[in-house]
Parts: sequence; C-alpha cells; structure tokens
Amino acid sequence: QVQLVESGGGLVQAGGSLRLSCKASGIIFAIKAMAWYRQAPGQQRDLVAVIARGGNTNYADSVKGRFTISRDNAENTVYLQMNSLRPEDTAVYYCNIIDTAYWGQGTQVTVSS
Repeated sequence: QVQLVESGGGLVQAGGSLRLSCKASGIIFAIKAMAWYRQAPGQQRDLVAVIARGGNTNYADSVKGRFTISRDNAENTVYLQMNSLRPEDTAVYYCNIIDTAYWGQGTQVTVSS
C-alpha cells in the first residue's frame, strides 16, 4: 500500500534551518507530483510548496526565497529545506501526493522567537 513517512521536524530558534524529508513507498514515485503542506493549531492546512515530476517548483508567497523543495527519485524521497525560519512557520508539516488522498503522518516544526 502507499505510505508516506515524514521526518526532520523539531524545535529551532528564529533564523535557523531545518530539512524535512518524506519517503514514499508503494507508488511509482518518479511519475508523481509531490507537495508539502502545513497546518498551524486552529488553522486550515495550507499548501507550502509543490514539485512536479519534471522538477518544476512552486511556492506559497510566505515561503518564497526561504524554502526549497527538491526530490530524489532514486530514493523515493521529497525534501523541504527551510531557512530563515520564523515563529509563524510553526506548524505540523505534511507531504502529499498531488491529486490524491495520500498523506504522511506529519512532522512538527516549532520555531521559537
């Protein structure tokens, strides 16, 4: 079955960096567009970044220039490099296979001021 497993979250001070990973199994990863979303307490789940199967990327305005999404098809993994983190980036981060209901379990990112 399809499985997405996120890792890499944690507690970091404002201005710091984290790298999230999402390893996929049970799918032909290389042909799938992938996305990272995030959900803060009491808020809706928002799109953060998308990477197409060909490598094209798109970002939410709030993270442009600070976050970078990438993929390693050989490792069936999508990454989210997060730099210059801000307290408002605090959320649970989820990976998703675009246009499907497949989600990971989420990884908590907490940015202290």
